[in-house]
Amino acid sequence: MPETLAGPPARARLHAVTGDEPAEDDSQTRGPLRAVAEAPVPGDNPELYAPEGSSLAGLWSGLWPKLAAIGLAFAIWELVVLSGWRPDYVLPGPGAVLMRLWTDLLSGDIIVAAAITMKRALLGYGIALVAGVTIGLLMARVRVLRTAAGSLLTGLQTMPSVAWFPLAILLFQLSEAAILAVVVLGAAPSIATGLLNSFDQVPPLLVRAGRVMGARGLGLYRHIILPAALPGFLTGLKQGWAFAWRSLMAGELLVIIGHAPSIGVRLQFSRELSDAEGLLAWMIVVMVLGVLIDGLVFGTLERSIHRRRGLTGLHA
Repeated sequence: MPETLAGPPARARLHAVTGDEPAEDDSQTRGPLRAVAEAPVPGDNPELYAPEGSSLAGLWSGLWPKLAAIGLAFAIWELVVLSGWRPDYVLPGPGAVLMRLWTDLLSGDIIVAAAITMKRALLGYGIALVAGVTIGLLMARVRVLRTAAGSLLTGLQTMPSVAWFPLAILLFQLSEAAILAVVVLGAAPSIATGLLNSFDQVPPLLVRAGRVMGARGLGLYRHIILPAALPGFLTGLKQGWAFAWRSLMAGELLVIIGHAPSIGVRLQFSRELSDAEGLLAWMIVVMVLGVLIDGLVFGTLERSIHRRRGLTGLHA
C-alpha cells in the first residue's frame, strides 16, 4: 500500500480477495487478505461531514417533526371533545386548557410549583445517584455480593413506587422525608442495575489490555471500565430519572404538605374541586418538565458521548 494518500486520512480495511482477482504484488497481498485504502468513514471526523445549509435549517429539520406530532395530538384531542363523548366541564378542549395554562403561568403559580417539585426531584435523584453508583460498584467488585443480592436488587427495581408509601408515611409521617425516601427507593435500584449491566458489556479484551498496561483496582474502573461502560450507564441514569420522576409525582399526590404547593398538590386540589381545565393544564406541565429534562440534560450528554466516539449516526 502506498505510504501517502491524497485527501483526508483514510482508514485501512481488510477484505477477502477472490481467486479471480489477480494480485499485483505479493509483498502487498499476503495470502487471501490485502489491505486497501478506503474513503473516510462517516463519524471519523464529524466536522468534515457537517450537514449543508445554515444552522437554522438544521434546527428546523429536527424541530418540525416534534411540532407536527404535538399538532396531531391536539387535533385528536379536539376531535374527541367535538364528538361529545364527555361534557365540556369533564373534558375541556385544548384551547381552554392552554388558556388556563397561560393564566397560571402569568400569575406565577406554575413557576412556584415547578420550583418546589424540581427541588425535590434533584435532591432525591442526587441521593439515589450516589447510592446507586455505590451499590453498583460494590456488587461489581464483590462477586459474592452480586450473587447474593442480585435478585433482591431486581425485585426492588420492579416494585411499584406507590407500594413504598405506606411504610414511608409510617416511618416519616406526612413530611418531605417520606417523599424523598420513596424517590430514592424508586431510582437507586435502577441506577445500580444500569451500572452493572453496562459493566457486563465491556469487552474482556479491553479489561485485559488495561491490566497489562498497569491498571489495577479502582484505577482499572476509573480509566478503563467506566469510560467503556459510559453509554450503557447513561441509559441507566435516564431510566433512574424516569423512576424518580414517577415516584415523586405519586408522592406529591399522596403526601400533601400545605405550605409547599407543588405540582402534585395542585393536581390533587384540581381533582377535588372538579377543575378539569386546571387538572389537564398541570398534567401538561408535568409532561413538559419531563421532556425538557430528558432533552436538555440526558439528550445533551448522549449526543456529546456519541460525537466523541464517532457514533453520529450519519451512516444510517
